[in-house]
Amino acid sequence: MKKSSLFLFASILAGKYSNYSQAQKKPKDFAHINIYFRPLSWSSLNGAWFYSEQSYDYAPWSPYRQAMLKLSKANNLFILDNYSLKIPERVAGAGFNPELLATVKGDLLSKRFGCAMHFTEVGPGEYIGKVEPGRKCLIKQGGEITYLKSHVELNANEFISLDEGIQIITNKKIWGSENGPLKFKKVEDLDSGLIEEWMNLN
Repeated sequence: MKKSSLFLFASILAGKYSNYSQAQKKPKDFAHINIYFRPLSWSSLNGAWFYSEQSYDYAPWSPYRQAMLKLSKANNLFILDNYSLKIPERVAGAGFNPELLATVKGDLLSKRFGCAMHFTEVGPGEYIGKVEPGRKCLIKQGGEITYLKSHVELNANEFISLDEGIQIITNKKIWGSENGPLKFKKVEDLDSGLIEEWMNLN
């Protein structure tokens, strides 16, 4: 059976990613970071959901970024709606210990409006992602409200990401890497969880 474009996107995203090589080459500029995009059982939240977790390699049980991502498609856009966890510490470490995700329920999630990532396929199995238009994904940093500017490149082997906080009025960059994007390699496929209704994504 031919897989849909949405299923193929999900299977490419699902994985553990590490920037070990980048951190080894430029240890003064980049810490060693791991990112997980782990698909949930379809029945968990009755849909196509991922758990996302980002942590320093030396502190895997203390992720500094966690999110629940709901996958959908509209026209030619692959959309990841962003939800925060009301009690994130309950599932900290679920990237590599997925049993913790059994506690996730819909009433424990809160949608982050304006913070969806929109991906466009730019070549076979290659995607570019940006925060949805509108400059409404707001993040407070150092007492100042900024909007998130994010650029992601994704394929079967890599996840390249650059996040920046931009001042709303002046459009001045307030925070973000001064050394370029984080460059991750996929070190583990997690697409074995794409079963049940995942197979029928369209």
